[in-house]
Amino acid sequence: MKRVINAKQAPEAIGPYSHANAFGAMIFTSGQLPVSEGKIVSGGIIEQSKQSLLNLQYVLKAAHADMTTVVKTTCYLADINDFAAFNEVYKTFFKSDCPARSCFAVKDLPLGALIEVEAIACRK
Repeated sequence: MKRVINAKQAPEAIGPYSHANAFGAMIFTSGQLPVSEGKIVSGGIIEQSKQSLLNLQYVLKAAHADMTTVVKTTCYLADINDFAAFNEVYKTFFKSDCPARSCFAVKDLPLGALIEVEAIACRK
């Protein structure tokens, strides 16, 4: 049975979607933008990457999961030249046994964000 997950700590959805859905032990998150206090965080890719991954942590926590239970991420960059800087932040959130990952550049992201991250995880 599907269960809708909305995290109180994560920013509100900017459209008709939930933070995540759980089906059995599997959790499928929506893309997490670098939003805090209702707006994109200031700074560049490093600050925005940290905020997107923090928001992902909030959603996973609400779903009874955490970064160690993530099996796959999809990461969207507004500029592929930010790939190395994003990786430096990403590896501080996934320290070992990293999940499978796709990472690619897209033309535009909502609200002018530089990064968006979604994940598939399992409940603890």
